[in-house]
Amino acid sequence: MAAMNKARALLPILWLACGVCTAAAQTDFPSRPIRMIVPFPPGGGIDTTARITAQKLSEVIGQQIVVENQGGGGGVIATGAVVNAAPDGYTLLYHSTTGIVHAAVTPKLPYDWLKDLAPVSITTRFAPVMVVSPTLPVTNLKEFIALLKANPGKFSYASSGTGTAVHLAEELFRQKAGVDMVHVPYRGTIAAMPDLIAGRVAMMIDGVPVQTKNIQAGTVKALAVTTDARSPALPDLPTMKESGLDYVVPYWTAVYAPSKTPQPVIDRLAAAFKKTMQSDEVTKKLAESGTEAVGSTPAELDALTRQQFTLYRGIVESNPKLVEGE
Repeated sequence: MAAMNKARALLPILWLACGVCTAAAQTDFPSRPIRMIVPFPPGGGIDTTARITAQKLSEVIGQQIVVENQGGGGGVIATGAVVNAAPDGYTLLYHSTTGIVHAAVTPKLPYDWLKDLAPVSITTRFAPVMVVSPTLPVTNLKEFIALLKANPGKFSYASSGTGTAVHLAEELFRQKAGVDMVHVPYRGTIAAMPDLIAGRVAMMIDGVPVQTKNIQAGTVKALAVTTDARSPALPDLPTMKESGLDYVVPYWTAVYAPSKTPQPVIDRLAAAFKKTMQSDEVTKKLAESGTEAVGSTPAELDALTRQQFTLYRGIVESNPKLVEGE
């Protein structure tokens, strides 16, 4: 009985000690290298922005940022690895628009994106651009929509696969413009380029960084970017809204942590990402590829995540056949 009472008396001291240790760990964060998991193969556009960010972030935060590529499963493997990691700030997910699209349209995932991931910071933003075949007799968005309306079902659009961000962005255009087009999925937008150039498919929406050289060379015709503002890489190209269509779809990358990561750690990471993305060095490197450095607060990323989830979920709910078989 005496031993039990003594143990009970020690409990408050142990709880206090645990609290002190936890607070100290958060104050000292980070005290070792941080893993930043990228759900894409090395060398791609998203991987490149992640590595540019990681290099500068290592200087800013005082610890090495190790970029780890975990492709496969539509990003499920990488996302799951972060969701199931210790919520201590040492394992982060560097993902893009495709992550939230996959979460919004895919049933029975092993995680709930909105509940299992904590937003840290929006890192980059880049404009999608609508490009069409050079064989089409159009020079702007209004002419293209008029051509489609005069020829319902005759023209097709290429995507990087059924249920992808590209596919759903194009489907939203079809809905907003009130036109009838045929969807032709490819294994990535690069695979669609020969058919787009030859006129076997009429249109595709792709990232400005990927298409800038093709546009400048005249290989494809650019009609409009899909963001609120014009792209710094293509300043003379109007937005969809400027062209008369109420349509806004941004592409972006962002960083998330496991959901139970302590707020002081999230705030420390967010501040470091903001300083990193606003540095002249990173801003210049990203601008060279038509990508804008951002560096947001966790609240701003949370708002974007929820808005984008609602947008893409709504596109599919309006036409469930879009992703049948996925």
